[in-house]
Amino acid sequence: MKAWQYMGECKPIQLNDIPEPVPGPTQVIIDVKAAGLCHSDVMYMEVGDQAMPFLPMTQGHENAGVITALGAEVTGFKVGDVVGVCSSGVQPPLGMFTPGGFADKLAADYRDLARVPEGLDLSLAALATDAGMTSYHAMIKVGGAAKGMKVGVIGFGGLGQIGARAAVLAGAEVHVAEMKEEAWDNAREVGAVSCVKDAAEWVANPRAGGDFDLIVDYAGFDTTQKAINAVKRGGKVVQVGLGKPTFTVATNTILGKKLEGSLGGTVEDIEEVFDLMLRGEIRPGYEEIGFEEIARGLERLKNNEVLGRLVARFGD
Repeated sequence: MKAWQYMGECKPIQLNDIPEPVPGPTQVIIDVKAAGLCHSDVMYMEVGDQAMPFLPMTQGHENAGVITALGAEVTGFKVGDVVGVCSSGVQPPLGMFTPGGFADKLAADYRDLARVPEGLDLSLAALATDAGMTSYHAMIKVGGAAKGMKVGVIGFGGLGQIGARAAVLAGAEVHVAEMKEEAWDNAREVGAVSCVKDAAEWVANPRAGGDFDLIVDYAGFDTTQKAINAVKRGGKVVQVGLGKPTFTVATNTILGKKLEGSLGGTVEDIEEVFDLMLRGEIRPGYEEIGFEEIARGLERLKNNEVLGRLVARFGD
């Protein structure tokens, strides 16, 4: 079968012919129909030699498709079921530590499977397994966004657009910091009450602090410190974005505030996002590309040329 693989030495991914996967006792084989592209894929091409347990590695951690084979110990699923895969569950993350879904087929543990409801488009199902799960989990489960809270969203991209909408649905007053002004109309459409280019604009005097109850940073460049400056005493910053592998925070600015990292989510999170998408409450912007365009799509992400999310559709 065909698979896009990271070969090492920070080089772009390469299309290779590899053997089809065989399911372990608790695994299923999935014919991949949709695979989302993520900035994390780009990051792992920069640090993969040190982080990945083996090379080459088939990338792609945001996947949906149809079960075609079952391991001996699999229960609750059958051949023909349409599923998405949680990459922060029982099996080490797809595309980073185990072979992912930029391929015709993948092997996944059945305990990491989220059932795709009938009527939900598979592109949405795929992006829900990471962009949806990760952003929703950070905003609702870790951040605790709720009615009456003033919430900031840094980065209105593939994750931020879903996180912002989830906060609006929870009843929060949502403000967006996004450098691409062309994304501001979309931010307002999902319910944001204001947009700025830089989160530094949220607070006039960093020493005095801001008035946000919660800020979720989906960017992770030089934005974390700005988020800390803008939350009030007792407020929380949730870090999600991995724009830079390291960042520095001034010690005195974190006193009386909380900084918490959020990684991935759960199958339950994915299925909650599936339901919101099916009901039309969350409608993220995305662009479909072909399987053969995955390498170019990752280059576009690296060059900051994408609004919303890219999803590769194939195998239909």
